[in-house]
Amino acid sequence: MTIAEAQTIVDNWIKENGVRYFNELTNMAILTEEVGEVARIMSRQYGEQSFKKSDEGKQLSDELADVLFVLICIANQTGIDLTEALRKNLEKKTSRDSERHRQNEKLK
Repeated sequence: MTIAEAQTIVDNWIKENGVRYFNELTNMAILTEEVGEVARIMSRQYGEQSFKKSDEGKQLSDELADVLFVLICIANQTGIDLTEALRKNLEKKTSRDSERHRQNEKLK
């Protein structure tokens, strides 16, 4: 699925199942919560923390999908075309960072 298709699918899901979008500030708080859940898994799976009983069944893929879903909700409700936003962002990064990263001794 494309990013544009994902935005349409999420919008339709909200209209059919979610009643309405939460307001932007609520969605920002939810996004923060979901990113925290990603961080929890990352710190246990790839970091030095150990898993707890409450972590059982949690999957990084599902938590990343939760982040993406809320991010798409925020884009939809604020009128942002994520395909275009990503395209512009990649252009910016390419013109700003391509040589910087190649010259970064820490990345060699």
